[in-house]
Amino acid sequence: MNWLTNFVRPKIRTLVGRLEVPDNMWDKCKSCEQMLFHKELVKNLYVCPHCGFHMSVDVKYWTNLLLDEGYKILPSVPVKEDPIKFRDSKKYTDRLKEARAKTSMSDALLSASGKIDNVPACVCAFNFQFIGGSMGSGVGTDFVNAASVAADENRAFIVITSSGGARMQEGIISLMQMPRTVSAINTVKKRKLPYIVIMTNPTTGGVSASLAMLGDIHIAEPGATICFTGPRVIEETIKQKLPDGFQTAEYLLSHGMIDMVVERKHLKNALSKILNVIFCP
Repeated sequence: MNWLTNFVRPKIRTLVGRLEVPDNMWDKCKSCEQMLFHKELVKNLYVCPHCGFHMSVDVKYWTNLLLDEGYKILPSVPVKEDPIKFRDSKKYTDRLKEARAKTSMSDALLSASGKIDNVPACVCAFNFQFIGGSMGSGVGTDFVNAASVAADENRAFIVITSSGGARMQEGIISLMQMPRTVSAINTVKKRKLPYIVIMTNPTTGGVSASLAMLGDIHIAEPGATICFTGPRVIEETIKQKLPDGFQTAEYLLSHGMIDMVVERKHLKNALSKILNVIFCP
């Protein structure tokens, strides 16, 4: 009996026991809640094959997806941290440290200059993982710097938005980034260069109320939430029930607020066609 218990049974358990599955083999769709094999999800550009939900991706994924090889990351411009000494449940400086450790970025915006199918372009991408992609003085400064590069080097200016809006931890300084980015966009437009906005899920708050809605061409990913504030706040304000699908990319397209809804796999090709018409008539 001891031989069966101590030797045979453990051997059988080893042969037929459940294998441990690595944590990074599967992802769960936030929309339909289907479990997705990670390698297949990567092949599908982080788009759910069951419901078509476009998942958030890293900002460097955007530059790799849209820009030709050999592009250059623009350095982030240093700004004064914690200008109003803000603290809620924790210090703002501690939130910055956590976000930087999590994302390996100094702030929520990544800028790069390169080419899209050989057409010169400057691309900025918001990182929602960095304090909700919120816009503070660091984001505003990097945006202005990227716009200056686009204007000086005769490049198309393309911005991929994913943001919760202004960064409350910087108070009025954050709100001032709205007119500041608008001024930078006007510099690009005065040079008769295209300013194109690609809105991803979510694009909200002060970002949607400024730089996101000033494009010469507005493109959105399918199903993206695009709004200034949430539906509950709007319903309480106007005392009316909002229509189904309100604040989605498709609703805004049907009401003339954006120009195109484009799947992620077709984005670079769509941009290439637009830019070639503008730069290569």
